[in-house]
Amino acid sequence: MDLASLATGTGSRILLVVIDGLGGMADLAHGTELEEAITPNLDRLADEGVTGLLEPVGPGITPGSGPGHLALFGYDPLEFALGRGVLSAAGLGVELRPGDVAARGNLCTLDADGNVVDRRAGRISDEEARRVVARLSAAVQGVEFHHEKGHRLLVVFRGEGLDPRIGDTDPQTTGVSPLDPRPLDPAAASTSELVAAKLTVIHRALAAETAANGLVLRGFDTHRELPRFEDRTGLRAAAVAVYPMYRGIAKLVGFDVLGPPADLADQIRLLEMHREDADYFFVHVKDADAAGEDGDRGAKIAAIERVDAAIPDLAAALDPGVI
Repeated sequence: MDLASLATGTGSRILLVVIDGLGGMADLAHGTELEEAITPNLDRLADEGVTGLLEPVGPGITPGSGPGHLALFGYDPLEFALGRGVLSAAGLGVELRPGDVAARGNLCTLDADGNVVDRRAGRISDEEARRVVARLSAAVQGVEFHHEKGHRLLVVFRGEGLDPRIGDTDPQTTGVSPLDPRPLDPAAASTSELVAAKLTVIHRALAAETAANGLVLRGFDTHRELPRFEDRTGLRAAAVAVYPMYRGIAKLVGFDVLGPPADLADQIRLLEMHREDADYFFVHVKDADAAGEDGDRGAKIAAIERVDAAIPDLAAALDPGVI
């Protein structure tokens, strides 16, 4: 359906706030973190607004960040599937040329047997991670490394005839070794061999590191054009996100990407500064998800409560018709 032809300007604004990692699991001792958090503003929104459930991809499918957010923006994530590497490249402003293959890299900790013991390298700081990325850039030829945030980095393989149909090397669990970069199509066999050879050099370069002595890759892909959000909906859109990958998702569908902000307070200031520049504002908040990844229940509750406390300021910044 051509939604843009149905759109009529009203002068009002839409604010989409994504509290990443909001969901949780209850047990006999605890409710979910959202249930236990003190959230008077979110409670009021739920009480006075319209609530519901959304399956971004389909029943029983837990989508990654890319497909999940594309679905929130009205794109079928099966039709417009994009790997994390492309999203990170867009968020960091790294140009992907025809034939380039990008992947999201995670610095990790390997034990003496080569098994993953920490998938996030002990939550390595940005400063330390940038030092490690600089080491990789100096040691590995034919591959570009760009630090993203914390343990995350963008890895770009440049060359002719490369094929992105490569399986992730991230096992997404601990106690096992990283996976081999297997080809998902026979045409990608030579590319998978190249990636495997480069990973050998990468791990040799990281051997002296204590926490970040390994690298796993996920979301291999190459650049593709997507239909613009404004062309599909008639809405001018802006994004305010701390993490590059979420800025990248928005940029790929034509959002005006503001910032980058350092934190939620910065995000609110950017909304105030640009309130007249768009009709649709996307605000992404990562803290609850990061705490959940670490299994830190208290930090996740605190992160949810910080967003709740910011709801009045978010609303005041834009005076949206819909939040």
